Amino acid sequence: MAKTKATEEATAKAAEQATEQIPEQTPESTPEPTTPKKKKRRRRWGDRSDGYKLRTINPMNKFMPYIMPQRNDACNTYADMFDISKTDRFCRQKVKEGKMNFGFLHIILAAYVRMISQRPAINRFVSGQKVYHRNDIQIVMTIKKEMTKDAPDTCIKVRFEPDDTVDEVYEKFNKAVTDVTSQPDDKSSFDKVNKLLSLIPGLLCRWTVKFLNFLDYFGWLPKKLLWISPFHGTMIITSMGSLGIRPVYHHIYNFGNLPVFMAYGGRRTVVSCDADGNVKNKKYIEFKVVTDERICDGYYYASAFKLLKRYVENPEQLEQKPEQVFEDID
Repeated sequence: MAKTKATEEATAKAAEQATEQIPEQTPESTPEPTTPKKKKRRRRWGDRSDGYKLRTINPMNKFMPYIMPQRNDACNTYADMFDISKTDRFCRQKVKEGKMNFGFLHIILAAYVRMISQRPAINRFVSGQKVYHRNDIQIVMTIKKEMTKDAPDTCIKVRFEPDDTVDEVYEKFNKAVTDVTSQPDDKSSFDKVNKLLSLIPGLLCRWTVKFLNFLDYFGWLPKKLLWISPFHGTMIITSMGSLGIRPVYHHIYNFGNLPVFMAYGGRRTVVSCDADGNVKNKKYIEFKVVTDERICDGYYYASAFKLLKRYVENPEQLEQKPEQVFEDID
């Protein structure tokens, strides 16, 4: 009996000591949830270096690239406006926090990246009459090193992750712009290749482009050339607002595999009525998009652009990583 009581006291004492050694879990010490990493896919026969072939795609989508072999055959156009009441305040707050030159462009880029994380089919492309999903998110933009008529144009391409926040998008994009604008003219990789091609005589240059098209058709273009090319990527975007004009429907290119071209304009004040009939002035930004309809259907596109609009008009959602990143079909 005494032995049993002594044993119970020793067990209780040991449990008490063990409890003291376990740190108390507080809300501050609990790690924040992170977005699961994208699973790595093993390259299979028929895949390209910049994307994997969709083998379980709808038969209609599989057949459409043969009906419309050129990208310009499959162009759809779309126009809408963003209400930037909250967006402007968000941008001003970010500038106060020390993010110089933070603006609407960073918001729309972050919103597009977040949209792809929820609607991954927007990151598909058609090449060689086959539909592929791109391995990463690459956004292309043509910029001027100086805002003058004689300043040369150059292209930048920025790689993003599907779970990037607006702050991460800001850092990556600004770094890419700084790397290009800080270099002398014709010294960036894009400028060097562009200058080299311009030195080829006209007839020979025509055959050179045909040869590059042939290689691209079968997915044989080198990775370095794919990265330099402004015609290969997830989306290309241009700001008409910086030029002082409204957005245009910019064509997409038959060369390469870019499926989306987006243009947006400057701020416009629109007089509108609220639900109670009160007249209010609201600021909007127009945008126009030209898309390749072969990568997904109209319903999917519509749901994606609704998401894009929601993120742009409520940018605080972009400060946190998404709860889930969806992946495309195999």
